[in-house]
Order: sequence, then C-alpha cells, then structure tokens
Amino acid sequence: MVEAILSHMCDALGEGENVKISGFGTFLLRDKAERIGRNPKTGIEVPITPRRVLTFRASQMLKDRICAEA
Repeated sequence: MVEAILSHMCDALGEGENVKISGFGTFLLRDKAERIGRNPKTGIEVPITPRRVLTFRASQMLKDRICAEA
C-alpha cells in the first residue's frame, strides 16, 4: 500500500504537480534559474545549469508535534 501511494506521488510530481499530504506537509516542485557558482577547492567560477528541484514544507501540525517531542 505504501509503495502504491509513493508511486502515485512520483507520477504526480513527474507531471509537474505539487503533492499535499494533509497534516504532514507539501512536496513542491521549484524551477531554479541558471547561476554562477564557485568551486570551493579551486575558486574557479562555473555556471550551474537551470534545473527543477523538489522541496518539502512541513505542515504546522507536523512542526508542532516535532517541537513538542524535543
């Protein structure tokens, strides 16, 4: 059952949709623009290509529960 849910989530994210799980949080897709980065070892500037990243925002309910247990 868990694998089926994760499969549906992956399909939705693959189609560019955000996924919200009530009481848990939201998985968001974010497009990042091209930017200049720096190799920390050599100091040489290199371009970082544009890409889509997955981020997670915890719900307030999850945050409250985590903070109460700490």
